[in-house]
Amino acid sequence: MTRRYGASLLLAILLSPGCAQSDGGDPDPRSGGIAMGEPVDVGMSALEMSRIGPAMEDIVEDGRTGGVVTLVARDGVVVHWEAHGWRLIGEDPLERDDVFRIYSMTKPVTSVAVMMLVEEGLLDLEQPLSGVLPAFADVRVYDDGQLRPPARPITIRDLLRHTAGLTYGIFSDTPVDSMYVAELDPLAMHSGRDLEATVGIVAQLPLLADPGTLWHYSMATDVLGRVVEVVSGATLADFFRTRIFEPLGMDDTAFHVEEHDRDRLTAVYAPGDTGLVVADPPDGSFARPPSWYSGGGGLTSTASDYLRFAQMLLNEGELDDVRILEPETVRLMRSNQLDEALLPIQVGVVPQDGFGLGFAVSVDGPEAGTYSWLGAASTWFWIDPVEELVVFAWTQFMPVGAVRVDQPLRQIVSEAIVESNRVPRAGVGNR
Repeated sequence: MTRRYGASLLLAILLSPGCAQSDGGDPDPRSGGIAMGEPVDVGMSALEMSRIGPAMEDIVEDGRTGGVVTLVARDGVVVHWEAHGWRLIGEDPLERDDVFRIYSMTKPVTSVAVMMLVEEGLLDLEQPLSGVLPAFADVRVYDDGQLRPPARPITIRDLLRHTAGLTYGIFSDTPVDSMYVAELDPLAMHSGRDLEATVGIVAQLPLLADPGTLWHYSMATDVLGRVVEVVSGATLADFFRTRIFEPLGMDDTAFHVEEHDRDRLTAVYAPGDTGLVVADPPDGSFARPPSWYSGGGGLTSTASDYLRFAQMLLNEGELDDVRILEPETVRLMRSNQLDEALLPIQVGVVPQDGFGLGFAVSVDGPEAGTYSWLGAASTWFWIDPVEELVVFAWTQFMPVGAVRVDQPLRQIVSEAIVESNRVPRAGVGNR
């Protein structure tokens, strides 16, 4: 099936009876559940929102990245969804529902899976990790060149909030990071090892610090992926598919892209001597099944699929009469879990206020209560439960942070809110 024939078939299905459309004829991006509408329908300025497209076009035309997809939904209504630029520069324009490598935006999915098991009584947040994965019973802390026992065990909560003492090996420069680099590559999903073997290596490496004393971005969520497998008895891929993706209707989210959808997978770009260069082509690393399922960064997805996941979170665990989590669980996940001494956190060049159970959270300021995360190839999402917003700014560019497609979008969306649910500002309405 060619790309254009596939797109035509999808459009025909979406336009069939029972699929919501806007007055302009655009299909509901999710073929049920979230409608398409106009900014004015949800208390936003159409004039301000019209600035998004030119802002993204400028980024592409300046050669800063290959293409950008942006999406804004408020009150469960999609009021903006556009693609600008290229899936593959000079060969294929980017389309709104093309497939992206979402990397660390996998972490919220794994965190949801863990909290499902917590709700079912199969896990406890204060439970020692070694009770599920015995290999971590003898873990040691690297302390000034020496190894010593940790002051307390790693808990499931530590893994969810990145206070377990683990690291990645690629985002910081310590002796322990050097050990991670020597023993494994956290982004290489075709190592030949399965998830059990990969996490087994992590268990043999020392901790950066005592659990609970340091926020440090790490392979903790990959370890949680193995926890999900052991506790549920299913592979992480099967758990995601049967317990999250199928119930939510996320048909295009997986650990690799099947051959029939490969012409929808975007290329990843990086800076070169004379402009952009392809860092990962559409037939590259995500075009075949991985040897291990990375709960920290292994998924590919589309804007419409991830919207279903994000809207479920905004709805406090439910979408289209399907409940994934209880409301109190989602509220806990989106609440800061870090002591004041550990705040604020920072990932590379990207500062964040605090961290919950799977997301960064804004503790103070004009976006207090908003929670968010990003992926290594520069996919960004944020959810504002006060303003009832879901916002995406997705491109495919490495290194993350070098091209901030989220920054202009954040400003425009904020300025487009005419009817605010927060404390009214001068000249801004309240509803």
